[in-house]
Amino acid sequence: MTQDEKYMKRCLDLALLGGSSVSPNPMVGAVIVHEDKIIGEGYTSPYGGPHAEVNAVNDTIQCYGETEANCLFQQSTLYVSLEPCAHFGRTPPCADLIVRLRFKKVVIGCMDIFAKVNGEGIRKLKVAGIDTVVGLLEEECKYINRRFFTRIQQQRPYVILKWAQTQNGKFAPEENEQRWISNNASKQLVHKWRAEEDAILVGTRTALVDNPSLTVRLWKGKHPKRILIDRDLSLPIDSAIFSSDAETIIFNAVKTDWQGHIKYIELENFGLYLPQNILYQLYLMDVQSIIIEGGAKTLQSFIDAKVWDEARIFISPQQWETGIKAPTFEGTICREEKIAQDKLVVYERR
Repeated sequence: MTQDEKYMKRCLDLALLGGSSVSPNPMVGAVIVHEDKIIGEGYTSPYGGPHAEVNAVNDTIQCYGETEANCLFQQSTLYVSLEPCAHFGRTPPCADLIVRLRFKKVVIGCMDIFAKVNGEGIRKLKVAGIDTVVGLLEEECKYINRRFFTRIQQQRPYVILKWAQTQNGKFAPEENEQRWISNNASKQLVHKWRAEEDAILVGTRTALVDNPSLTVRLWKGKHPKRILIDRDLSLPIDSAIFSSDAETIIFNAVKTDWQGHIKYIELENFGLYLPQNILYQLYLMDVQSIIIEGGAKTLQSFIDAKVWDEARIFISPQQWETGIKAPTFEGTICREEKIAQDKLVVYERR
């Protein structure tokens, strides 16, 4: 690994610390290096706050004082995992700050395809005479922001399918009863995932049978937006999914209404392109990622519509004689691991 790659790896590690708190912004890390020594570093603050480059600059100023830091910047290289922004949004352009501080060199992991950036940040740096390198660990930098890039490119959230199945491929009991398949360690991991994504979706049957709250209880973090598909609004209003713990959005064929933390969104031609229409509505609401938790019919509808990106499947050692079959799909295995007695297999759609 080269020195440049080492510093970009550090940018990626920092970027991940932003987690889902930055959404719908991308996760970005920045490192300032002077004579082979890191003198400042930062990552993007929660949405609306300073970006990674600003936090790295402020970190340097805090350590060295403003006068000395301003001198050091002119002899330093800034490493950043994503192209610096070039437009005024909730914060001023980072590219302008870098130019004003006269950094000697900037090394960028990958370009930002957002229309208001998309090469403009790089152009500003080069016009100012800053030595600018683009594409270091490019694929790794793109991968950590796959949610952001999916939302920009496909105008929908990044979709994660999640379910548990028995060793012989059973998904749920045939009767309307709740029966756990995965173990407690797997349940805790699922709550961690919920805290990392913007939203979580279930259908009416799952909400009726399991009465899930879809909140983060076994992990520390924010609750995702809860998304319910309920065509005829048949779910009782005292169901756990309507609790005040988190926002709940109900896609239906009856009404559009807003009652505090509960939002009803009516979809015309409800059964036509349902997964696509739901995802586009969520895109318009700045939802960058979503977990589809079931049941089998709901999961299969997103699979058949080809609007999914990852599938995370827990396989239990249990064997059931009868039961609803697990969804069927085609994907590429990218990871397998043991979660106590369960096996977790993660697929990507190619």
